[in-house]
Amino acid sequence: MTVARFKDLCIDVTCPSAMTAFWGNVLGLTSPADNPNVLVGDVPEKTIWINKVDEPRTVKQRVHLDVAAGAIGDLERQGATIQVPASDEQMWTVMEDPEGGEFCGFVRTTVPAYKVLELIVDAAEPEAQARWWHGVVGGDFGSRPGTPYNWLENVPGLPFPYWVFVPVPEPKTVKNRVHWDVTAPALQPVLDAGATLLRPKDDDIGWNVCADPEGNEFCVFVPPAEDA
Repeated sequence: MTVARFKDLCIDVTCPSAMTAFWGNVLGLTSPADNPNVLVGDVPEKTIWINKVDEPRTVKQRVHLDVAAGAIGDLERQGATIQVPASDEQMWTVMEDPEGGEFCGFVRTTVPAYKVLELIVDAAEPEAQARWWHGVVGGDFGSRPGTPYNWLENVPGLPFPYWVFVPVPEPKTVKNRVHWDVTAPALQPVLDAGATLLRPKDDDIGWNVCADPEGNEFCVFVPPAEDA
């Protein structure tokens, strides 16, 4: 039985105005007139909150987006730079946004209006991470013999096809600059599943900041009477 539902994404940046414009153009999202630092699509789950933080990116991001583009040059014209070009062995191009955050560009003959293809999460134990999140948000657990990564698909509310967990040797050392939010009927079942509460909802924030078993931050939104 699942205990939460995917809500939306958040990206930490040092310059919200520039980065909102960048990600809006790259992902095919727009900002409402009354809130210039949020991106919205045709369903609420496509929302991306652009959050200002003081600290710059200093290490490789453990969470990033894979995006569709008609050409890599289209991404460069929006302000992205190439970190690692595509090759015969690697069909995607590793890019950097204007603040140095990694994302991957996949060239597609037909580019959808909403360009997010996947959410990628680095993991010490990708199978364990994928199975944990499968238990929290549901969907279908994916694996393939001979491949080191695992994924979720058909996740309720997830506005893109895949949520992928890939193996990396390095541990998590800093707060993730990309994270996701979930909604839940109550917080306690999420904690009982194995999440850690980092900061409870208080007078300053209307959500509970949690971490998954490998320390990835996510926020849990619950009805006002169900914070415990």
